[in-house]
Amino acid sequence: QVQLVESGGGLVQAGGSLRLSCASSGRIFSIDVVGWYRQAPGKQRELVATKSAGGATTYADSVKGRFTISRDNVKNTVYLQMNSLKPEDTAVYYCYARKALAVNWGQGTQVTVSS
Repeated sequence: QVQLVESGGGLVQAGGSLRLSCASSGRIFSIDVVGWYRQAPGKQRELVATKSAGGATTYADSVKGRFTISRDNVKNTVYLQMNSLKPEDTAVYYCYARKALAVNWGQGTQVTVSS
């Protein structure tokens, strides 16, 4: 069981960039999958990006080419670099970590993109 704390959210204009960070209380090198999900008002939580311990990545079609997920096993931190932001990217972003059947979530960080 690890605790995850997100940071880096905020208000940005369309076309701008933000980098989200997710600090883990435990070592992440042994975590199978880390990732980011988001939830916009009135919508279901959706996958944004994941990165496996082996380095494989997945991205939602809506963010491909604009967002990049990375994991720093030394700093025990997961990042989400978000470029060319759009108003439809506005949501609460949640960090996620899965090891075997154990899943942990962060508390979320708000990202608001103004047009």
